Amino acid sequence: MEIASLVLLAGLCVFVGILIGGVGIGGVLLVPILTYIFAIDVHAAIAAAMVSYLFTGTIGAVLYARKRSIEWSMTFWLFISAAPAAFLGAWMSSIIPGAGLEFVIAVLVVFAGINALLTSDDASGAEKTLSPGALVAAGSLTGIGSALSGTGGPLVLVPLLVWLKVPALVTVGLSQAIQVPVAALATAGNYLYGTVDYKLGLVIAAGTMTGAIGGAHLAHLVSQAVLRRVVAWVLVAAGTLIITRIALRLIAG
Repeated sequence: MEIASLVLLAGLCVFVGILIGGVGIGGVLLVPILTYIFAIDVHAAIAAAMVSYLFTGTIGAVLYARKRSIEWSMTFWLFISAAPAAFLGAWMSSIIPGAGLEFVIAVLVVFAGINALLTSDDASGAEKTLSPGALVAAGSLTGIGSALSGTGGPLVLVPLLVWLKVPALVTVGLSQAIQVPVAALATAGNYLYGTVDYKLGLVIAAGTMTGAIGGAHLAHLVSQAVLRRVVAWVLVAAGTLIITRIALRLIAG
């Protein structure tokens, strides 16, 4: 990859990192950026993205933990269910054609955006903890969906926790922490069932970590409603574009 392309990639990754650190969802844009702007194979893009989430999730979890915005009592059940589910998702990713993966990603992008737009800004509710069963179910869905699409965890977990009336800031904090076990097991699966471009993953991680630091600070300083709506519109636009391109490709083919 040329210097100019690396600089552009780093800048876009910083933007993605800001969204991840600020509202959790945002990493879903990473695979489309790699595939559509830099023409990287979707399977390779997903594998590299999962490597980067190891670092982004770690820095995000540390920053939110310092602000006491992570409910650690909930993380255990999420972790033990999301990790093996992510490994399963990595295997599923290896056998599904690239076009199918792109469609899955596009649907998740639009879904997340519309959900964020329709969700009330007061949806934090009073319920701060969930039963182990609910957390295991949420973790399993998050692990499989994230590894399958290369989204890292927050895209699936955030809407689930919002629906379950977990406070917004706690939801975002948990979405940072969930990236680590999901990314670790998904990367292990990608290594066994495919190839992993670690150099690309580290380049992506450098940008997303930088952005995540800024996003985490913003999340504790500005209105979550404003950040949520910005992300929602970006996701809807990106997902619509991907679906349109897939449709045009099928018509042309």
